[in-house]
Amino acid sequence: MDDTVVVALFRHGLTEENKRKAYLGWNDSPLCSESKKIWTNNRYDRYFSSDLSRCINTANILFPTNDLYLLSHLREMNFGKWEGKTYEDLKEVPLYQRWLSDPISYSPPEGESFAEFTRRVSIGWEKITEDIFSHNIQRCAIITHGGVIRYLLSEFAPQHRDFWSWQVPHHHGYELVFTKEALGRRERCTLLREVPLTAKELG
Repeated sequence: MDDTVVVALFRHGLTEENKRKAYLGWNDSPLCSESKKIWTNNRYDRYFSSDLSRCINTANILFPTNDLYLLSHLREMNFGKWEGKTYEDLKEVPLYQRWLSDPISYSPPEGESFAEFTRRVSIGWEKITEDIFSHNIQRCAIITHGGVIRYLLSEFAPQHRDFWSWQVPHHHGYELVFTKEALGRRERCTLLREVPLTAKELG
């Protein structure tokens, strides 16, 4: 329908750092071998991606023939000095424990606060919506990170759920279906549907 816009959100594939449950924000990590075999039938008019290589590589696997529009605004939260560290590495650090109990009020050393993170992602969303309207795009995909997708779902899913209640597994995506009016007014979408990714058949 001409009066609707589909915005798909895909999380990057599982990385080696994800496997060991390390904090991975602005640092990067190679995709695991299983992430190089993911596949989807879905195709879009425009593809936006975080500028970190794990997202770029995932986008090239899922949508290999399409140009990417890279936005640093779509990066994961910057975990600062906690990048690459695990819960076991940090569990005795008092600031880390305070952050776990109240991640809105506290932030990682030399990293981003939750407010800084969400403000940055919001700017990226505005850039994407401006592009959608200026080029009359009906279907676009965003390849990004778990935290970014959680925030966008908390803002735009049909029913309100807070940031922390969303589960965003690797090799999974969501499509948000907006009316053009709702998208332009930064209102919630009318329909949310899951987009599972499947493993490519060998042979």
